[in-house]
Amino acid sequence: MDKKLLDILVCPVTKGKLIYDKDKQELVSKSARLAYPIKNGTPVMLEQEARALTQEEVDGLGS
Repeated sequence: MDKKLLDILVCPVTKGKLIYDKDKQELVSKSARLAYPIKNGTPVMLEQEARALTQEEVDGLGS
């Protein structure tokens, strides 16, 4: 994931910071408790395409 792109992108729901999860190929919004998929190198920033995070996943994220 391009660092410059990650600096620009925000969660479409909360407008908050996103965390890049390289292993799962997702951009994670801790505040919205959603993970947006990255498909073929392109972030899919649609709420209906995001997966809900479990409490354990949220607790395991950095601030």
